[in-house]
Amino acid sequence: MNKLYRDRRFYFILFANILSSIGSGITMIAIPWLLVTEVDGGTTFGYITIFMTVFNFIITPSIGHLVDRYSRKRILMFGEAFGFLLVIAFVFVGALGLDYQVWHYIILYGTGSFYYNLFYPAIFAFNQEIFDQSVYKQLNGAMEIQGQISSVIAGAFAAMLISTVQLHYLLLLDAVTYLGAFLLFKMVPYSPKERSLTKGSYLIKMTEGYKYMTNQPLIFWFLLASFMPFIGVMVTNYVFPVYLADILKADASVYGMQSMVYGIGAATAGVFIPFLAAKWGNRRSIVITVFIYTIGISSILLTKNIPFFLVLTVLLAFGNAGTRVARNSYMMDTVPNEIIGRVDSLFRAVGLALRVVLLMMFTGLTASSHISLSFLILTGIMTSALLVVYILEKIMKRRKEVVLSRTQHG
Repeated sequence: MNKLYRDRRFYFILFANILSSIGSGITMIAIPWLLVTEVDGGTTFGYITIFMTVFNFIITPSIGHLVDRYSRKRILMFGEAFGFLLVIAFVFVGALGLDYQVWHYIILYGTGSFYYNLFYPAIFAFNQEIFDQSVYKQLNGAMEIQGQISSVIAGAFAAMLISTVQLHYLLLLDAVTYLGAFLLFKMVPYSPKERSLTKGSYLIKMTEGYKYMTNQPLIFWFLLASFMPFIGVMVTNYVFPVYLADILKADASVYGMQSMVYGIGAATAGVFIPFLAAKWGNRRSIVITVFIYTIGISSILLTKNIPFFLVLTVLLAFGNAGTRVARNSYMMDTVPNEIIGRVDSLFRAVGLALRVVLLMMFTGLTASSHISLSFLILTGIMTSALLVVYILEKIMKRRKEVVLSRTQHG
């Protein structure tokens, strides 16, 4: 761990993430709330989310291709510059005294979604490329902690500011953090490694990661099932604002508080999971954290009061963040860096396709005032995912024991 903390590149990346996470986090909390509180806002927000999910699904293979082909540092800097220029334009809208319209919210939410879809594959591959394998667990734990502490701060600010501060001031804060992150990424010492990359059509790019994973089917299905808590979190980013507003009758401060509590639970996972993974291994840690997330999502319908809902939010946060820390470390250990972007994009593309289907279903449930049924569907999905990771972990463990036994007996 000391090796990681003596590396100045780690601090540049850490603080760049903190800045951009806080600024964009406040905005991405405020915009959905402003949308869902409009007339028919829940349904509108659902359609917007579906559209952006389809769009991200279409471009995800290309992003994976770009991440493996070009400088990851330049891609990260482009994302921060893009975010700054776009958000600052909307700052002027409010500063000039113009009213924000629904289409303004749509553009801000859509571009924020695009930024996340570009940023996370790039930073994941960037970290694997520049840091040593011996620090992957500590690195992923530290990145999770900083990301979630940033979410706590964003949630706290959002809870206080959404109803009291004009939107263009929140956007100005977002723009400043994008600019700060850009400058910090620029300061990271980086010499991109040579990476071989085949050329071809969109279809070929789409299937490169899959072709690699077909040689390791157990790992593919294990990783895919372990991706389900993240899918659950992405879908509930739409469901929870509607559920809080329509079912629990909560106000904007509770929505911000929920984001803050989620960050605390996830940051806790970032602290403990690297130690758990070091003791029990990444795969077993994934089984445990998927189980925790499944318990949390299956219990949502048992509560009608806000305190218990916030307790369950902690379980969801710990389960999802813990799974992500262990899964990222497992992928970094298993997948070569020259293809990590395309393999990562494979799982993201499949995840986005699932999100489209689920969001279409959940938007229909919202329109018919049956949003609670969404949690029954998610419970079924997570229970299936838990069974898959549990069974495959046992199979892979047994195979490893057989290989070791054969090696020892030569």
